[in-house]
Amino acid sequence: MSSILVIDDDRSVLQTFKHVLADTGMTVLGAGTAAEGLVQLREHSPDVVMLDVMLPDESGLETFQRLVQADPKVPVVFITASNTSDTAIEAMKLGAVDYLIKPLEAEQIRRLVARALEIRRFMHVPVGVISGNGQGSTDSLVGSCPAMQEVYKAIGRVASQNVTVLICGESGTGKELVARAIYQHGPRASGRFLAVNCAAIPEALLESELFGHEKGSFTGAELKRIGKFEQCSGGTLFLDEVGDMSPLVQSKVLRALQEQKFERVGGNETIKTDVRIIAATNRDLEQMVANGTFRADLYYRLNGYTIKLPPLRERTADIPILIEHFLRLFAKELDKSVHDIAPEALDVLLRYRWPGNVRELQSVLKQAILQATGPVVLADFLPAEVRQANSVSGSARTNGQAVQLDSFIEERLHDSKDLYAETLALVERALLTRVLQHTAGNQSHAARILGVTRGCLRNKIRLLRISIDPVISVPDGATDESLEYSLPMSE
Repeated sequence: MSSILVIDDDRSVLQTFKHVLADTGMTVLGAGTAAEGLVQLREHSPDVVMLDVMLPDESGLETFQRLVQADPKVPVVFITASNTSDTAIEAMKLGAVDYLIKPLEAEQIRRLVARALEIRRFMHVPVGVISGNGQGSTDSLVGSCPAMQEVYKAIGRVASQNVTVLICGESGTGKELVARAIYQHGPRASGRFLAVNCAAIPEALLESELFGHEKGSFTGAELKRIGKFEQCSGGTLFLDEVGDMSPLVQSKVLRALQEQKFERVGGNETIKTDVRIIAATNRDLEQMVANGTFRADLYYRLNGYTIKLPPLRERTADIPILIEHFLRLFAKELDKSVHDIAPEALDVLLRYRWPGNVRELQSVLKQAILQATGPVVLADFLPAEVRQANSVSGSARTNGQAVQLDSFIEERLHDSKDLYAETLALVERALLTRVLQHTAGNQSHAARILGVTRGCLRNKIRLLRISIDPVISVPDGATDESLEYSLPMSE
């Protein structure tokens, strides 16, 4: 259960927090002085601290420094009666999450407490690795397939290095978990870890979120704001969905990466920072660079080391492990005595394509557990869209292949003089294309799967005129079925 410590000599402030957070189940602790607050911090280790700027026994800034000394990662939100408080601004420069202005508003309290709890979880909850039947939480990387083993090795290689890391993968594959694992195993683990979702923040506000702004710098900028690059100095900044940044923000991020310097929006002061960047994207940044929608120089800066996360459809061997892991977690969370899955239900989940990856699997299992009327998840308890998509895609795949192959044979029956060789070439091209898609163009890996030598595979690629580049980049929304006989060829 989460807890929050309110350090304020005004008892009505404590009551306000208790009232606003009553339905969250959080424990709200109170302290009227700095000394009492420090005692509460040591005894109860609260998840979040709300700190008044002015206390009876010392200033809020002095208290903040003592709080951080006692617990370097505790998220602190200041409470101030004035929107011009220099103390709150100075505290944010030193790492405070934000500040609340009196009179306190319920929605603002909920929003900042939620943000602070997320920051606390990012920095404190360790990201585990589960490669078999083991205990863990939703903050765990689960899987033992070769592709995931490569991910684990990559985390180990790069975590201790002070280089930028680019994590590539579809939505729902666990990019945030990889970023946190790199942070937690790196030399900056004692510093802050802050995350910014570049796709979730409006373009006009993203620059301010990253670099801060001066009061009056734009319409609505009533207060001075400290950005994430300044707050996170000495720590790690996770830029999620970097492909959604506008050209203006891209250029400013590039300078911050190159020089570790920037200016706030509307300001002239050059601010120095020391931030390690971990970036993530579900887009093809190389293609965006080629199209001119993403800066090449920024791409090369971000791409100090690349980790590619496989989609769930390419690691079906891990699905039973993931199911067992999430069944155990969600059954406990939802207070349901569900501990197994029926073979028919497992078969449905193994054959489903999982466009939403691990995140979608979590959602499907939660829904199934809620529907379950006994200790076993049956196929009927799975969401209808999963069962229907499964049956449709299975029949479409089989029928589609047969129809296209029949059409090819029918077309060539009348004028072909070597139909056997032509048909074998068609099937070979389809097989090699699919395997190369699976290995992201890695010919050595593809040769091992096919059971041939790399030289043999290379000759086949040349003879069948298969182009490797298009194989790696699958268009959004394309399925394996639609690609089965849409063969990339270089004429």
